[in-house]
Amino acid sequence: MDITKRNSVHEPQFAAMPRPSRSRPGIQSVEVAAVILEALARAPAAAPLKSLAAAAGMAPAKVHRYLVSLTRTGLVEQDPVTGHYGIGRLSLTLGLKALGRVDVVRLASAAMPGLRDRIDETVVLTVWGDGGPTIVRFEESRHPVTLNVRVGSVLPILTTALGRVHAAFARSPQVREAVERQRRRPAGGGGAMPKATLASILGEVRARGLARIAGDQLPGVSALAAPLFDHQGDVAGVIGALGRQETFETDWDGHIAVAIGETAADVSARMGFVAE
Repeated sequence: MDITKRNSVHEPQFAAMPRPSRSRPGIQSVEVAAVILEALARAPAAAPLKSLAAAAGMAPAKVHRYLVSLTRTGLVEQDPVTGHYGIGRLSLTLGLKALGRVDVVRLASAAMPGLRDRIDETVVLTVWGDGGPTIVRFEESRHPVTLNVRVGSVLPILTTALGRVHAAFARSPQVREAVERQRRRPAGGGGAMPKATLASILGEVRARGLARIAGDQLPGVSALAAPLFDHQGDVAGVIGALGRQETFETDWDGHIAVAIGETAADVSARMGFVAE
């Protein structure tokens, strides 16, 4: 999953914002103000007028007039020393209210049918429940895979692609404890997984932003999965696809991996996640 890094130069540089759509009648000044606010939101830090104007694609004098009003309303604040503009208290309040109403299941569920149709494979969503990675939604393809799981089923952490993503990215001590318990006592019996093996597996998941099972853990079934991050960078859920081993493409740069990565990145962005 490609990650776009923030620019770290002293004067913020960020992509120019698109002009407001005029497909339906509206209040143009509000739309212009929204473009300026988006430019401000995309800046890595408080930004000078010149940089904001460049990002918004507007003349500095015009942007300045809007910033005066936006500052008066509390949507923007200006540093009295540097003169740079930053996010205001009202913008922070609105953002926090919006984040509090974000539901990963709702957002991911809206994206799952499109992902299923794009890759023509069964798509699954899990969240971390009391017992571990818990299936909360299925979107079956035209050639579904027969599995002894359903909505509400708890998946093994270390032997499924979805479980490995939870294990690799979760920050919660409870998740780490569950991973260690399963490492010592694997699902289905068998000896403990060596710590070095676990570290290697989870390290690859973190490096690629994806987990892969290629028929070795679930006979005849292959899977790929990616994390869904919330605004704090925590894993809110995991989205994945699975299919018959003989037809499911598991290449790291294959069309299924690309589609899952792009869908996960889009859902994460909708939850307020900003990649570093």
